[in-house]
Formats: sequence, structure tokens, C-alpha cells
Amino acid sequence: MLLPQPNALQTYDNLFKKISSIAENMDLEVYLIGGFVRDMFLMRESKDIDIVVVGSGIKFAKEVSQNLQNSKFSFFQNFGTAQVVYNDLVIEFVGARKESYERNSRKPFVEEGTLQDDQERRDLTINAISISLNKKTYGSIIDPFNGLQDLENQIIKTPLDSDTTFSDDPLRMMRAIRFATQLGFKINDKTYEGIFRNKERISIISQERITDELNKIILSPMPSIGFEYLFDTGLLHLIFHEMVALHGVETINGKSHKDNFYHTLQVLDNVCKISNDLWLRWAAILHDIAKPATKKFEQGNGWTFHGHEDKGSRMVKPIFTRLRLPQNEKMRFVEKLVLLHLRPIVLSQNEVTDSAIRRLMVEAGEDLDALIMLCNSDITSKNEKKIEKVKQNFALVQSKIKDVEEKDNLRNWQPPINGNHILEHFEILKPYEVGLLKNILREAILDGIVKDNFEDALSFLKQVAEQKGIKILK
Repeated sequence: MLLPQPNALQTYDNLFKKISSIAENMDLEVYLIGGFVRDMFLMRESKDIDIVVVGSGIKFAKEVSQNLQNSKFSFFQNFGTAQVVYNDLVIEFVGARKESYERNSRKPFVEEGTLQDDQERRDLTINAISISLNKKTYGSIIDPFNGLQDLENQIIKTPLDSDTTFSDDPLRMMRAIRFATQLGFKINDKTYEGIFRNKERISIISQERITDELNKIILSPMPSIGFEYLFDTGLLHLIFHEMVALHGVETINGKSHKDNFYHTLQVLDNVCKISNDLWLRWAAILHDIAKPATKKFEQGNGWTFHGHEDKGSRMVKPIFTRLRLPQNEKMRFVEKLVLLHLRPIVLSQNEVTDSAIRRLMVEAGEDLDALIMLCNSDITSKNEKKIEKVKQNFALVQSKIKDVEEKDNLRNWQPPINGNHILEHFEILKPYEVGLLKNILREAILDGIVKDNFEDALSFLKQVAEQKGIKILK
């Protein structure tokens, strides 16, 4: 079957013809394969090109690079792969190979193989389609596993028996779910059952590789698809048990709480409609993570989750540590949003005072917009009237924030007097007295009792010091 000239092949026709000519001179077979081919038929832009060579991929890549002006060549001898960076393209070259695996390792025994061998080792049928770059068959499609049909039917399945594919390399289970999520495809029943049967094999995969796939699922347009697959196959129980604990509904005396697992997925999908920020999406995933640990049934009140925002914030670091997520400002951002995620909603249920808004703005700082997005996304219910009422109240809070912000300019605000100033003007005999004076001043300014300037703040602190028996130096 001849390729019906998709746009991507036409776009890079000069490059591919040059590669074809080099292959002809070297008497090698070369083929496009993998994600570039898949995305070409899906009309998705791709700058990463995979080329499989029947022979030495490294030797061929070096020759290609020498014939492409201003290209950059690098190779990875241990993996038998090479890379050529050319303009805005990254071209990966690998020799066709066949692989065999030992039971307790995902590192294969590799030997040279044919194109068919290489296609058989691919994770999914849609990633095993290849296109010939050879002169005599240029543009021909080699699709032994009907990957094109699966693209048309929007199906995810393995080229070989799923037990073989997933047992050999268990990361392929995560990849299958990731592609189903990214593309909005359905996982074939036999492939799904293969994931279920082989889920325990995920234990031989490094946490970094698992988390990389998990993040790609989270960055998909609708991550709930992937999380439901992970949950239903049992993979989520093995890689992220804290999230599984959110699942389920308990009923006492006719009173039930919501299923916090599916609520979390809804919040996550809501966030994804308005932001591509991976860490805001992680905040959505973790915002109620401590509800199982804080759940109580109180007679007359029903189910409560008191303090789940505080405990949840403290759970972020252990989860990030185990999942090999970064221990930096990204983690602190998630901790902050989990801690504060109830505050704007609580404000919407009470009379909104300027001082309460000031406190929220100061504590959220530069992350206030992200917090508001999370809180808006957290408004979920099967009762549409209830949602509408909560959103109306929350809109008042947002309006109040805007008014106070324009008036006070409080983002990243700090009181006009710091610890050094206190040590300069007061005789501090006990270390805690510095923090005491700073906190009293902070609250007074936020409550509007003291003006936000150095002179008024110092005058106020001198009055406080006299009451506390703290000597004034100047």
C-alpha cells in the first residue's frame, strides 16, 4: 500500500529523500517507525523522528549527520542508538533488533534482527507501523499488526500476546494507559486483561520511569481516563496507594459521604480545562489526600474531615519523596495549595471582611491565582442548584479579593518592620519575643488597626512592648 502523502511526509520530503539516498549508497534498509509515523496519520505535529536501520544505526546516523549541514551527532553505545539534531528536529537512529528478557529484569538480551523483529518488540500496534525510506519501495507502509486499523478504530492493543509484551517490559502497561489517555482511545479487552494479570510486574520498573509516565497521564487533556484505567487494573494500588484510599463510600445512619476518589478526578479534570500547569494538577490530585486519615462520623453532624487540609499538606513531602518528584519550590507550591484550598470556600460561606481577605492574600502570595483556580475546580456536586449557589458566593469572594488587591497591593507583602529592626529598637532578652512582636504587628496591620508604614508600625510596637514589659532602646 502506498502512502497517501500525509502532510508531515511532504514537509520533510527533502530530508527523507537525502536519508534514502545515503541508505542506497551504504546498501542498508531504513524505515520510519514509532511515534512520528503514528502522529503523522493522526495529523498531530511531531518533531521527534525514529528511524530503524537493518544494520548499524550508529554508523548510519554518523553518515547522515555528515551530510546534513549544521547538524549535531551523538551516540549511546550501550543502547546501540544514535541521535542527530537537525534544525528543530531530533532524529533517533537504532539498529533493527530482537530482544529476549529474563524474568526479573527489564534489561533485554539484544541481538541484530529484521524489521519484523523490531516491529514485534514494539509496545503497541499503533507504534509499530513503519514507512519505507528505501529507494525501490519509498513511501510504502509496513503494518503487520494492523496498526492503521487500530488508529482508525481508536483502539490500544499490543502487537503480540499482551502477556508477552507486558511481562517482557512492564513499563509498557503504563505506556498503554498513557496513550489511551492522551489520544482518548479505548484499551482493547485482551490488552486490558493483560495489564490486570501482569500488574505485579511493575515492581521491577524504576520509580523514575513510572512517575514519568504518570506525569504524562496527568498532563493529558482528561487525566481521569488514565486514573480510572490505573485503578480498575490494580496498577494504582501498587504505585499510588494514598490515592486508592480515597475510593469508596461509607454510610452510617443513612448518612453517606461523597466518593473522594471520583471527586478528586473531577477536580483534576476541571483544573485541566483552565491550566496546563503540572503542579497545579498535582495540587488537585492531593487536595483531599488526607480525608481517609481524618474521616469521622459525628452524631448530629454526619461525616467530618476536620484538619484534612493541614494533614494533607504534610503528606505532600513523603508522597513526592517516594514518587521521586522534585523536592523544591514545586513541592512547596503544592503544599501551600493543599493547606489553603478550603480558605476561599470557607470565606464564601461567611461575611467577607477585608481583614480575612488580606490574610488569605498574604498567605497565598504569588500563588493566589492558582489557589483560586483550584478552589473553583473544587466546586463539584450532582446538585446543579447547589453548585450555582456556591459559585455565586465564591464570585463575591473573588470580587472582594480584586478590590482589596487594588487598594492594598498585598501580594508577597511583608510587614514594614522585620526582626533586625526589632533587635535595634528593643531589648530582647528571650528569643521568642522577636517572633511575638512580629506576629502582633502582622495581625494588627492585616486587621486594619495599624497603617502599613514604618513609623506607625514602630509606634504601635512600642505600645505593645510597654504592655509586655520589654525595654525600648530607642
